[in-house]
Amino acid sequence: MTTVFRRSASALSFAAAALATPVFAQNATPDDSSADIVVTAQRQNRTEVSRDGSVGVLGNKAAADVPFSIKSYTAALILNQQPQTLGQVLENDPSVRTTYGFGNAAEQFVIRGFTLFGDDIGFNGLYGLTPRQLVAPELYEQVQVLNGASAFLNGAAPGGSGIGGSVNLVSKRAGNTPLTRLSVTYSGDRHFGGSFDVGRRFGGGGEIGVRINGAYRAGDVAIDDEFRRSAVIGAGLDYRGERLRLSLDLAYQRVQVRDLRPKVTIASAATIPRVPDSTANYGQKFAYTTLRDLFGSGRIEYDVTDNAMLYAAAGARDGSEQGIYSGITVTDAVTGAASGTALYVPRTDNNETAQAGLRVKLAAGGVTQEFNVGGSMIWQVNRNAYDFRYGASFDGFATNLYDTQQVALPASLLVGGNLADPFPVSRTRLGSAFASDTIGVLDDRVLLTAGLRLQTINQRSYSYTDGSLSGIYDESAVTPVFGLVVKPVKGVSLFANRIEGLAAGPVAPAGTLNAGEIFAPYTSTQYEVGGKLGLGRFNASVALFQTEQPSAYSIAVTPTTFRYGVFGKQRNRGIELSVDGELTRGLRVIAGGSVNDATLRNTAGGANDGNTAVGVPEYLINGNVEWDTPFLRGVTLTGRVVNTGKQQVNAANSLSIPSWTRVDLGARYVAVVADRPVTFRAGVDNVADRRYWASSFDSFGAALLQGAPRTVKLSASVDL
Repeated sequence: MTTVFRRSASALSFAAAALATPVFAQNATPDDSSADIVVTAQRQNRTEVSRDGSVGVLGNKAAADVPFSIKSYTAALILNQQPQTLGQVLENDPSVRTTYGFGNAAEQFVIRGFTLFGDDIGFNGLYGLTPRQLVAPELYEQVQVLNGASAFLNGAAPGGSGIGGSVNLVSKRAGNTPLTRLSVTYSGDRHFGGSFDVGRRFGGGGEIGVRINGAYRAGDVAIDDEFRRSAVIGAGLDYRGERLRLSLDLAYQRVQVRDLRPKVTIASAATIPRVPDSTANYGQKFAYTTLRDLFGSGRIEYDVTDNAMLYAAAGARDGSEQGIYSGITVTDAVTGAASGTALYVPRTDNNETAQAGLRVKLAAGGVTQEFNVGGSMIWQVNRNAYDFRYGASFDGFATNLYDTQQVALPASLLVGGNLADPFPVSRTRLGSAFASDTIGVLDDRVLLTAGLRLQTINQRSYSYTDGSLSGIYDESAVTPVFGLVVKPVKGVSLFANRIEGLAAGPVAPAGTLNAGEIFAPYTSTQYEVGGKLGLGRFNASVALFQTEQPSAYSIAVTPTTFRYGVFGKQRNRGIELSVDGELTRGLRVIAGGSVNDATLRNTAGGANDGNTAVGVPEYLINGNVEWDTPFLRGVTLTGRVVNTGKQQVNAANSLSIPSWTRVDLGARYVAVVADRPVTFRAGVDNVADRRYWASSFDSFGAALLQGAPRTVKLSASVDL
């Protein structure tokens, strides 16, 4: 603890010195032009939320015009908060929390109490293109969040998640103002980096745009000995003609994590272990993850007439990952005695996706209509292998949560697939056709949307032994949507919707009476009502929702025989409130909260009926405040509070982790150097260095993720 505090104090002293130096440069030239530069830079650096975004096949819409809950976190927020992963961006959302999946650093997100895999994050409105485990956020102009199911809007997610919400990443485009920005960054413990961002428009009317940006960071983070490296570069080209619009986005990302602090699996059903020191690392030094992704998308839009637009989009991703993942399972919560495991996984992914459609807007007799028709396809091939390196048996090796000893990489115990050249273990093809109509009356103060999407899910699985075909899933479903928006007065929008989520259904496992039976796709039904308030600089929204998700398990037919089927259900019911904007001149807020009652129903034998679903917090509260101080020109003070409610660890609800609160503080300062704005940023996440279990959400058992320790962040940006 003392070492961490000393490092934090040293870093803050460095920040103070860096911030103080340009003050004199600014005071030496207190002319009007300097003041204008500072004001303009402060305005461009505001950490804000955009209340519009992509609504899938309905296109880009203002939140007030759609019967769904949407918001977008901007590039300015990413620049100011210096997040290293997508999950750190989504910490700002009062309906989202982040955990790890699959025993490694793969981020997955919990939205309205349901999981969203990293595989199911959208890129420019298309599935299957985004890096699947960790996403470096520097490349993106917006991180768009749509709360709620979206099977009609976006199609079924390839990974089968996204029932409670979806996330879409929007790549950067050249704006009308030339941009050349250089930045340097630091975060504790010894993590340094830099980035560049250049944008220009060319042509007589700025028809052609070019945006190139990239970032590199590397070093130990605040967790002891955990090393992370990230290198990203992206290019966005676009053309804006009178009727024709074209865009092409290409990106490369390479991320490496060494000595990851893993999640903690709980073997004992009696006690939750106390939380280790905030910076403690109970992983093994042989653990690493290396991720490499090359991905991109292109889009074409053509206005056939003034009220009809044809569009088509396509993209591809070539991804590879390789890693040895270290796991820890606590067997004695008091002493911290545990067993450790190691798993080597090589994997490659080759994905393609395409979408095309027609959007027509008509108006006659005081009634407007917007028709959408089109279709989409996704093709995915996963090549995979595994090597369980547990040593002599599946019991693993001895270790300890509180006094972790490093061991040599255990011997191989079980191998599946070709480790040197993995062959395909799954091929997935998703197809859909959709049609919708939005009718507007009373000057579009009442908007009614209805639509249908026919979706097919085809999955082929192959044996790890010899690559032979081992199973086929081929099912289809129709997912409807109904939505209503009513705008009684200016600035107020009331809405309601009924929409569904969709995921591939299960296959009855071996050993059951109906082994091999293929079940229809899971259809989750959501009902939602709410309201939105827009008052220029200030926005607010409230939503009440209910979503029911089916679940499957085996029931006893006789004492020795079982039948597998879709018998269970999870019902999530809650309320969300969010506000953002400028409360008064120079004082901005991004805040909100949500309450979620996630209840298990029709469980096996009724044993857990009425219990709370694992890993779903009772409530979430977020508050982010910025203040442009009137007494110190160019200075902005920032603060954030993240509060997460109690979470259950097992379905029996006999184990739980308590609520936790984290406080982040920071400041920005804009100086003028050689008539150029330079922005200095200093921040400390988890100021109190709280140690806490952040999440108990896990797809495979009772497992806990520890929250990050106190982390100092410094950066400086100059616009040339």
